[in-house]
Amino acid sequence: MEAHIWPLYGLRVTTPRLQLRLPTLELLEELSTVAAGGLHDEDYMPFSAPWSATSPAGRARTTFQHVLGTVAQWQPDAWTLSLAVLCDGAVVGRQDIMARAFGVTGEAETGSWLGLPYQGRGIGTEMRAAVLHLAFAVLGATCMTSVAMTDNAGSLGVSRKLGYRPDGLCVAAVDGVPRTQRRLRLERADWQTNRTIPVEVTGFEPCRDLFGPTAARNAPAP
Repeated sequence: MEAHIWPLYGLRVTTPRLQLRLPTLELLEELSTVAAGGLHDEDYMPFSAPWSATSPAGRARTTFQHVLGTVAQWQPDAWTLSLAVLCDGAVVGRQDIMARAFGVTGEAETGSWLGLPYQGRGIGTEMRAAVLHLAFAVLGATCMTSVAMTDNAGSLGVSRKLGYRPDGLCVAAVDGVPRTQRRLRLERADWQTNRTIPVEVTGFEPCRDLFGPTAARNAPAP
């Protein structure tokens, strides 16, 4: 992919173990293969949109379409940055950050998944910390949000480690069944207090205008 045409392909968010980047077609094929291999137990659905409850080939196609769709639909006031997560050079999952009118609200939301073989190793915490640094330190966010099923101990544990506070409950209809979700909120001050994982962002400057004129004007240098 040509970063001079779509600068986000040159963006890198790096931690001690991980690199987050918008995947090229080659990396997107690897990401789709990870999704095909499974993301959760068959008898449990962690997502409010049950896109993963299908065949391995269906999960792979949905992943492929999702990432390409985020590029095609990107607008400075309505965007989703869908990053492949690489650990020791291998694709292990996906970390999204999405916002609407970010330049006005200063607020964005995260979502993510890891392939089953890579869960329980602290990667989920590290990749969320990476994208939080991008949001707060680079984009100038004032607040970040997350939503998880009340029985999703893994996601809730990541949020707790990183300083999120409970922000109420909501109910989602998942395959015709009501599922209770917990909303979580991370203010800038709590992020600063709880940040322990070093993060480096490179390749942001050519992308700055893609995140909207207000955000681009107010964001500090990475």
